[in-house]
Amino acid sequence: MSRMIFVNLPVTDLARSIAFYEAAGATQNPQFSDARTMCMVFSDTIYVMLLTHSRFAEFTARPIADAHASVQVLLALSADDAAQVDTVVDAAGAAGGQADPNPKQDLGFMYGRSVADPDGHIWEVTWLDVEAATAEHAA
Repeated sequence: MSRMIFVNLPVTDLARSIAFYEAAGATQNPQFSDARTMCMVFSDTIYVMLLTHSRFAEFTARPIADAHASVQVLLALSADDAAQVDTVVDAAGAAGGQADPNPKQDLGFMYGRSVADPDGHIWEVTWLDVEAATAEHAA
């Protein structure tokens, strides 16, 4: 069985966050959801758990950071091609996120942009031509 990742994120407005993650390409999984939690599925192995602050606080005694003011993690998703990078970032930005809080990266063999969700969590969306990247680094 493939290993799975569940990214748990504290959110201030669950409905707003659901709209953002749907625009970024995720779908809802009601099986792991309730009034304070929504499971968003990017693939068979990538899940994002959106938890209200009160629900998130049940899992840790540490204070919830303001992701608009500080960064602890950058999350990354792969894309099939450079056009999909633009589509995902633009759609997520239009759905309440902030497109391009970090500079775009275009190295020829790799193209990436970022988008911050409504709570400030930054997602990098990246396309990589593995064959070209391998050749670039071998030279």
